[in-house]
Amino acid sequence: MELNTTGLTQGKNLLAFSAGVDSSALFFLLLEHQIAFDIAIVDYGLREQSQTEVAHAKALAATYGLRCHVATAPSFKSDFEANARAFRYRFFERLIKEHGYATLLTAHQLNDQLEWMLMRLCKGAGVSELVGLEPISQKDGYRLIRPLLHYSKAELLAYLERDNHPYFVDKSNQDEKYERNHFRKHFADPLIADYKEGIKRSFEYLRAEKTLLSRGYEVVAKHKSLRVVTLHNPALKAKAADMVLKELGYLLSAPQRQEIAKTQSLVIGGAWVVEEQNSLLFIAPYVSANMPKQFKEACRLHKIPPKVRPYLYQEGIEISALMVQ
Repeated sequence: MELNTTGLTQGKNLLAFSAGVDSSALFFLLLEHQIAFDIAIVDYGLREQSQTEVAHAKALAATYGLRCHVATAPSFKSDFEANARAFRYRFFERLIKEHGYATLLTAHQLNDQLEWMLMRLCKGAGVSELVGLEPISQKDGYRLIRPLLHYSKAELLAYLERDNHPYFVDKSNQDEKYERNHFRKHFADPLIADYKEGIKRSFEYLRAEKTLLSRGYEVVAKHKSLRVVTLHNPALKAKAADMVLKELGYLLSAPQRQEIAKTQSLVIGGAWVVEEQNSLLFIAPYVSANMPKQFKEACRLHKIPPKVRPYLYQEGIEISALMVQ
């Protein structure tokens, strides 16, 4: 199988590994293409097999001279999928900072893309949300690369079977109490089986259209969790806020996107400020701070919206660094 190695030779790579079909296929494809990497695996402690999978990951890494990072997740009382994902990415990002990895690799594939699209479609979403998974995403301090998005689950499984590569099957992926599994079993997998090539082309077209849409706005300043966006097309204000907040780890609801579209200044979820000033959109954490009069006057002169000012003051962000006139 061919592997798109764009971005994989620019610094150290960390592979999010689970020992399942997808990440095992990516593991051996990286070896075949002589891409240097280490692996990271999370044990959620929900299945007896998980300890065997961690032992397998350690042995596999040792066999090929790789480093294997392991984390044990706490017990999540509710909303397992969201909490597990948050824990997983905190673990990966800590490793990235501590060990200097430039790239995080995940083994998302075509079936995953379709599952995501169908779930978002059923909840109400635009082009950017429907596409969801990008081949390369720039995160804070690293690149997130998904090299397998053009391959179906069946293709990856056939590759492993053909070359007799080891992998595990997580039986919890059949449990339909998880929304993703329901969509996978009843919709995504049957559609991929019958219409794989057409679905691949559709995602290519959707990504091209998403790129065109993104040209309607541009992030012109980044400082910690503050973002300043130039709106070339004011009609895309809600879209710009949605994409920026998603990068910062907050997912907007449909009512919140509607509120942003029609309101110049508001607080989202008690956590984020979204304020429009002329053709600029300011997004920052919502905080309170006692600010000196001189600072507030400087903000006024530089046209910094009121709700954003406390975050600037708290974090010591220089107003001049925003390059806002």
